[in-house]
Amino acid sequence: MAAANKGTTIFDATTPGAKGVMAPDPGVPEPQDNWRLPDAYRRSVPADLPEVAEPEVVRHYVRLSTRNHHIDKDTYPLGSCTMKYNPKINERTAAMAGFSRLHPETPDDHCQGALRLMWELGRDLAVITGMDEVRLQPSAGAQGEMVGLLIALAYHRSRGEDRRKVIIPDSSHGTNPASVTLAGFDPVAVKSNEKGLVDPSELAAVLDDNVACIMLTNPNTLGLFEQDILKITEMVHAKGGIVYNDGANTNALLGIARAGDMGFDVLHLNLHKTFSTPHGGGGPGAAAVGVTKELIPFLPGSGIEREENNGDMRFSRKSPGSQSIGSVHPFAGNFGVLVRAYTYIRLLGAEGLRQVAEDAVLNANYLMSRIKDVYDIPYGHRCMHEFVASAVRQKKQGVRAGQIAKRLLDFGVHPPTVYFPLIVPEALMIEPTETESMARVDAYAEALLQIAREIESDPDMVNTAPHNAPIRKVDEARAARDLDVG
Repeated sequence: MAAANKGTTIFDATTPGAKGVMAPDPGVPEPQDNWRLPDAYRRSVPADLPEVAEPEVVRHYVRLSTRNHHIDKDTYPLGSCTMKYNPKINERTAAMAGFSRLHPETPDDHCQGALRLMWELGRDLAVITGMDEVRLQPSAGAQGEMVGLLIALAYHRSRGEDRRKVIIPDSSHGTNPASVTLAGFDPVAVKSNEKGLVDPSELAAVLDDNVACIMLTNPNTLGLFEQDILKITEMVHAKGGIVYNDGANTNALLGIARAGDMGFDVLHLNLHKTFSTPHGGGGPGAAAVGVTKELIPFLPGSGIEREENNGDMRFSRKSPGSQSIGSVHPFAGNFGVLVRAYTYIRLLGAEGLRQVAEDAVLNANYLMSRIKDVYDIPYGHRCMHEFVASAVRQKKQGVRAGQIAKRLLDFGVHPPTVYFPLIVPEALMIEPTETESMARVDAYAEALLQIAREIESDPDMVNTAPHNAPIRKVDEARAARDLDVG
């Protein structure tokens, strides 16, 4: 009998001769030679694979899944990331043979269902955001940022202008400055006012004829809606600049407010945040980029066209024009993720999407009200979908935000984002999303309140956490020294 697998890899469970269930020989002839992998690419010796019985394989990977935290396991209120539950109906739809087995080079006439889905999804997203056209190519939000900036660059060059400045508020998403630099622009920061919002007077001081774009996250990373958004977009447009919306926080606005109505010219959406598709672990992800009419010629990749003839509809891919920034993803993007987003939108409908936003805002404000007397809230007494608390009070007692996050692991929940945004010292950025019940939100609040009490009575309990996680507290000082060697 094989010993229980106490190691970390499947090779540790190897027992010579063990194997899983093998199907009997079906008696079907081998495929013809032209269907086989050429001999030149086939192994001459057996692969060095573990020998493990099926039960041990299943137990190994289930054991690993329980050691990792994920949204199917418990609350994951990672601020700015919108780690909402992914409905399993999305997975069933994406697994349908007509979608999951579709070859990316299938001719248009043989994939009309997929093309129609992408066309309808693009139109749905355009209506939700108030933009004139949406493309589905980018594979993630950061790539969506790059696409938006490259569109702005192409637009200005088409007018014979070489604008270099991109304005970024200090409350923007952390990837914005990197995207600006990669796109070849010069980032220019603008400070928030005492309310945590963009200050029009600060903006006016950096606006000139060299401004290519302003990148705004609205609501911003403090979870606050930019109250002067119409004035801001008007100011930038008056200087000939493009107004870009980092739409990562659109979960707070569904059915309530639209970027196009606020004066934004281009935006990206994170389908893996707002529209419940898988998120994290390096993929899969997907984004969408929407633009106003003037910027349509610069969109990347092929769009989808619909033609009607005597009541019959036909969908086809249209080639990008000469002004397009080019393709940023092969074929149809991460198509399976698009199917999931489409399913989510169709399942909820307009009223359901608005309820998503309302419930997300309600959960965030409720959680903030539960902890505001113990943790400081530097900006705003009300928030949108997320809020940023500060552990400066706890730091004075000897415990920093990072240790509070590690102690939360002992309660079986995921910590919030810490130390971001940078304008809040000892930041705890919390986004419960709409998919958490009141009981779950209460449990998270009680954990934060208990940790605050522990800091007052026994700070070492928090500073030495986590105590019951698979991996205990890392010696950060030693790790820093090791990384510094060489």
